[in-house]
Amino acid sequence: MQAMIWAGALVTLCGVAGLVQCGRMSLRAKGLEEAEARALMARVVQLNLLAMGGAVIGLMLVVAGIFLR
Repeated sequence: MQAMIWAGALVTLCGVAGLVQCGRMSLRAKGLEEAEARALMARVVQLNLLAMGGAVIGLMLVVAGIFLR
């Protein structure tokens, strides 16, 4: 179960890193033209959903590992 907890923590950290990248990409959209900003924000939304999903799955692995210990 220890491996499950560490794997979940790693997946969660990857999800958090993805959320940080979303923030950085959103800040970059400020100086762009409207069409370019919309295209960039569409990619940000996709990355945001993926990062949130990864973080949630990682946290579920951590909690399951703790309960099964």
